[in-house]
Amino acid sequence: MYKISYKTELHVGKGALQQLSHYKNEHILVVADPFLKTSGTLDAILANFDDSNDIVVFTDIVPDPPIETVVAGIKSAGDKPISIVLSIGGGSAIDASKAMYYFAKKQGAFSEAILIAIPTTSGTGSEVTSFSVITDAERGTKYPLVTKEILPNVAILDADLVLSLPGNITADTGMDVLTHAIEAYVSTKATDFSDALAEKAIKLVFEYLPKAYKNGQDVEAREKMHAASTLAGMAFNTASLGINHSLAHAAGAKFHVPHGRLNSILMPHVIQYNAGIEFNNRNRQATDKTVASRYQDIAKLLGCSASSPVSGVRQLVEAIKKLQRKLEMPTSLREYGVKADAFAQYKVEISEAALHDGCTPTNPRVPTAEELLKVLEKAF
Repeated sequence: MYKISYKTELHVGKGALQQLSHYKNEHILVVADPFLKTSGTLDAILANFDDSNDIVVFTDIVPDPPIETVVAGIKSAGDKPISIVLSIGGGSAIDASKAMYYFAKKQGAFSEAILIAIPTTSGTGSEVTSFSVITDAERGTKYPLVTKEILPNVAILDADLVLSLPGNITADTGMDVLTHAIEAYVSTKATDFSDALAEKAIKLVFEYLPKAYKNGQDVEAREKMHAASTLAGMAFNTASLGINHSLAHAAGAKFHVPHGRLNSILMPHVIQYNAGIEFNNRNRQATDKTVASRYQDIAKLLGCSASSPVSGVRQLVEAIKKLQRKLEMPTSLREYGVKADAFAQYKVEISEAALHDGCTPTNPRVPTAEELLKVLEKAF
């Protein structure tokens, strides 16, 4: 038996931001990416609020937000009785706001507050998940915070907010969506419900991500990728993730590669490891046909022949590599710019950290630190 709950109220489509006009006489802490303020986008969003609201704005958000950012955000509210925490931005802003919301409540503040998320990238799905990732900059470690207490009450999805997203960020965040969906699909906690969400997200990514990358003003492609991000978030919020994210969390804290790009680099190697095959050895059979058959299902979903589990895995990996080429993405850590000496210095520490990451227990294959190291080395 299992229980599934979708708590977040979604407002989707053009004009969805007008939902903000319904809030009156509230004390609101807005947590937003700084460029939204300088670009004027933040003011345009906040203009939807009624004048009766008291609004505090915090924009000191950086990629991979550290604990210090969380503390500063809480302090920015002073002693105001915050009733709404509103996050606007990409994964970093939303993750930071979730952590602020959680720790402030633990301290007795924000006690009656609700959490609203407005994503401005199509990638993390954080607007519908119980996950947040916070960085300990001093130790170079990322810590996942996983609790239903940080699941947003409301999410507003308006694709107009992502029309101006640069191509490289479109690609990075889009591949993060794909990683979420594939990992949720092969997770040990996958269900028919999470499968349905993941399958739709995967199909949308392969069809619409190249279009959104090629033409950022393609409204349909942007809307579909925005939907795919949320669908994948809903999928992994119930099924969880796997070692692709475990390694990305650990390696990202050391090498500071954009999260989605790092997931993309790792993905082909993780798939082959989980399925038990070496892609370049065509005579080797899958050691775990159950896992390989799940990847085979994804390959068939994409229109591949996938006549056997092994061929399904190979065709899926090739489809991902083809997508990477369309998006002009690096396919190795070395190609991205990670230096050999830095990789040698941290690779063992990364594999050990990944082994103990919160995403590892639901990976379809139980790894050892040595095996994770081999996957990481293949990605270099």
